[in-house]
Amino acid sequence: MPRPGAPSRQLLCCGDPTELATWSSTPFFLLQAGQRSGLLTGGLALQPEHLRGQRRLWNLAQLLRHGRPGGFQYSHEFTRALLAQAQLPVDHPLGLLSHFPLLPPHPWPRLWRVDFYIDATTHQVFNDYGFGCRLAPAYRQEVLERERRAYAAAGAVICMAQWAADSVIGDYGIHPAKVHVVPGGANLDETELAALPVLPPPPPPTVDQPLRLGFLGKDWVRKGGPFLLQLAVELQRRGIPAVIRVIGPVPASLPAHPALQPLGFINKQSDTARFVHELRSWHFGALFSTAEAFGISNRECLRLGVPVLAHAVGGIASTLPDAGCGLLFAAHPSPVDVANWIAERLTPYESYLAWRSALPPRWREFTWDAAVERLAAILG
Repeated sequence: MPRPGAPSRQLLCCGDPTELATWSSTPFFLLQAGQRSGLLTGGLALQPEHLRGQRRLWNLAQLLRHGRPGGFQYSHEFTRALLAQAQLPVDHPLGLLSHFPLLPPHPWPRLWRVDFYIDATTHQVFNDYGFGCRLAPAYRQEVLERERRAYAAAGAVICMAQWAADSVIGDYGIHPAKVHVVPGGANLDETELAALPVLPPPPPPTVDQPLRLGFLGKDWVRKGGPFLLQLAVELQRRGIPAVIRVIGPVPASLPAHPALQPLGFINKQSDTARFVHELRSWHFGALFSTAEAFGISNRECLRLGVPVLAHAVGGIASTLPDAGCGLLFAAHPSPVDVANWIAERLTPYESYLAWRSALPPRWREFTWDAAVERLAAILG
């Protein structure tokens, strides 16, 4: 619980953390765990959609000024107007834990204590995700400088992955003593999970019941879907029947392929049992993204006792703490290398089952409750 007399600490993000739909539900589950522990007293319900008219005017001004519209969400005008919706007091102590590097806009009131908990810096969003190419160079530099000043003034900058922490230190010049890494938890309702039966592990791959590789996410291309199809073909070539079970993308948007089994969107909240049953039926979750700040899907697989295959791009490495969780390949492996490892891991199948059985007892390690305990130790 908070210390007597300590200021309340609110969760802040670019949206409403009390809504499941905000940022893939990450702020929602962090807020719930934070309130259970006493680290957070609430979350600020901000509505960026209410600023659409202001966005249009701002984009027109950017077009006239720089020849490139866009980037309103990074502007001082946007962050100032968004935070104003909360009508926060400026004359007494307030704690804010921000999920968005540019909120609150700096400078903030002297009595506020601001800490950041981010998945990526804006420098990484601009460069690794390629969003910066849409913006005028002078504007990009202005945004990054405002972010640097905010980190310098913050109490702590906590990152979900070492990848982001390296950027805070290297790209922004923030002292390493202020920068920390706390991987996020699975975005799953623990109360719902506790009521579900424990299912047996998947059987050894056969033609009738092939190896199941799981894909979870909306962006089929960025999250490595095409690579998984190549991997399935390579496994088939070795006599290991394999399919790709796909949750997230609209089935009609996916390529036609005999190994592809699209399931569409599964609502984790209203259809928890189906979602959990599906993931636990996978032999491996998979994440071979071209760019990835963290990878909550990996934590969801691990929370459910499903080992993960991924590669070291962006913050993915911080989602897999050790070899008991799966395997982290060097960035951009060949399908042959991954297929070789899978074939060895499955032989004999009893060895795979024994290895996998050590993962479910570690379930709490991959929850937001565990992450909040580490955040509390840093924030005090």
